[in-house]
Amino acid sequence: MPVTAIVRFPFPKGRDRAEVAKMFEASAPRYRAAPGLIRKYYLLAEDGASAGGAYLWESKAKAAAFYDAAWRASIRERFGADPEISYFDSPVIVDNALGTVSAAAE
Repeated sequence: MPVTAIVRFPFPKGRDRAEVAKMFEASAPRYRAAPGLIRKYYLLAEDGASAGGAYLWESKAKAAAFYDAAWRASIRERFGADPEISYFDSPVIVDNALGTVSAAAE
């Protein structure tokens, strides 16, 4: 069953949105090759105090394999705190861009 992971971490204030977008864009190629990743949305809180991502994975196992010790250390090194990760089963996915509704096979 697909799984959505919400990742959050504190984000240093004082960066303008254009700078943040460039930083996110620079990291995007790493996620293009992530095994099992279907989609990623970069997130930045309205007040700029936290950031993260919403990830749609093929399975929790693939997500957990990606969020390994090295990945967690890179977040800690760049942002000064460990990321918080919450997992959610995604039994139905509505994709308005594709005009589809998919239900996970049990």
